[in-house]
Amino acid sequence: MEIRIKTVLNRSIAKRAGIRSGDFLLSVNGEDITDIFDYQYQISNEVILVRIRSGETGKEYDIEIEKEPDDDLGMEFDKELIDDEKSCQNKCIFCFIDQLPKGMRETCYFKDDDARLSFLTGNYVTLTNMSFKEVERVAKMKFSPVNISVHSTDPDIRCMMLNNRFAGDVLKKMAILKDAGIDMNCQIVLVKGINDKENLDRTLRDLKSMHPAVKSVSVVPVGITKYREGLFPLASFEKRDCIEVIDQVVNFQKYCKEEMGINFAYIADEIYIKAERDIPDHDEYDGFPQIENGVGLLSSFRQEICDHLEELKNGIRRSCPFGFSKKKKISIATGTLVYGYIRQFVESIQNVFKNITVNIYPIENDFFGRSVTVTGLIAGQDVITQLNNKDLGSELLLSKSMFKADEDVFLDGMTRKQMEEYLKVKVTPVMNNGHDFVESIIR
Repeated sequence: MEIRIKTVLNRSIAKRAGIRSGDFLLSVNGEDITDIFDYQYQISNEVILVRIRSGETGKEYDIEIEKEPDDDLGMEFDKELIDDEKSCQNKCIFCFIDQLPKGMRETCYFKDDDARLSFLTGNYVTLTNMSFKEVERVAKMKFSPVNISVHSTDPDIRCMMLNNRFAGDVLKKMAILKDAGIDMNCQIVLVKGINDKENLDRTLRDLKSMHPAVKSVSVVPVGITKYREGLFPLASFEKRDCIEVIDQVVNFQKYCKEEMGINFAYIADEIYIKAERDIPDHDEYDGFPQIENGVGLLSSFRQEICDHLEELKNGIRRSCPFGFSKKKKISIATGTLVYGYIRQFVESIQNVFKNITVNIYPIENDFFGRSVTVTGLIAGQDVITQLNNKDLGSELLLSKSMFKADEDVFLDGMTRKQMEEYLKVKVTPVMNNGHDFVESIIR
């Protein structure tokens, strides 16, 4: 199999070896490369033999490369995985993609369940797309960590939730990874009346028994949009439900802390907010292994803001940085779920920089339905509709999570430039960390 090399990075090993963009990779160490796992496995040696066909002359030649075992060659291919992504074979009763409206960008409708994406990008996979032979291949190649959507360790309940009669063997497949020394992070999407209460206890216990291979477990609530006609009936977690989940998981954390020195299981920020409970302190998240899952994000954000403000206050006492004497007015739009926290964070910044006025606007999610309250699922059309004729100041700050990862496009296809033209204000995406949040406000 020949693989077209789309890009050779500057100052990379491949660049120094004379490999060029447009060339073709034919083999590594005499082995055909079928996907990214094969490629990463073969280049992990200190000395490798790469066979290349020139994209210009068609001539084939071998290059011997000496490098450190963890060094990448610096080549990017037309497809990130080299071959095609594997689509999901499940029909989950809670699948968020099944609840999407028409008219969104095309990539939003693709259901991936590819273990290779778990390794490369941190995606969660169910392992139902993988045969035992394929799981053993991952184990042999020592790719780690793998993020797994477990949901339930009860075979019958898991098969029912994933609507897949082959979904009940997840613990057996995880055992193969465990025996090979593969690290795993797991998530439980909690569906009211299905995998909560006693079943949640069982799942947490089963996953704890696989520690230290299983490094962490997140408990997150199911997401429900208004587009559920003809789908499995789901109920939202209300305040009382969320309080019960917190009490249940916190009780489990106490045993984990005593036995393992960590909390091991972590609760999504959304559950704390709906329960009207305080977000735990920074130290309770043991390094934030599940932060990309919306677990501990606010706690980390809060700590980063405090730390950066302390640095700035010390700097201000020594000499006032350029621009801090100027008055300015800006605005922030955010999801309704975290609106109260964003107000608190902004107030802490304004206590230091009293010359800055910030108007904060909670955006109701009419695109997906108002039961969807997270910031990352806000559509561009809701922002412009609800901010039309509002006092936005000189700049509108929006979380980077509202945009596509590699370009400034909202879920509904609206671009940042289109929003700027409509609202007649500069729109600035802000990374999800406290340092950038503070700097975006004061700079």
